[in-house]
Amino acid sequence: MTELLQQAIAQIQKLPPDQQDAIAARFLAELQDEQKWETRFAATTDDQWDRMAAMVRQEIAAGETIPLDEVFPTQK
Repeated sequence: MTELLQQAIAQIQKLPPDQQDAIAARFLAELQDEQKWETRFAATTDDQWDRMAAMVRQEIAAGETIPLDEVFPTQK
């Protein structure tokens, strides 16, 4: 177990049982969701990637996208 995870668990242990259970439920749901994404990502075929890339290129060409700088402005 990493040191950061140990720190998080130590903090969670200080909370009332209902709050501990709420955090544990969210954590378990997040792990399950991550496993589903990993499975789907690994199962994506080259043909599917190619089709997605073509769709993105088409959306960019049609002006249907927002530049990343507008979504995530760089801070200076």
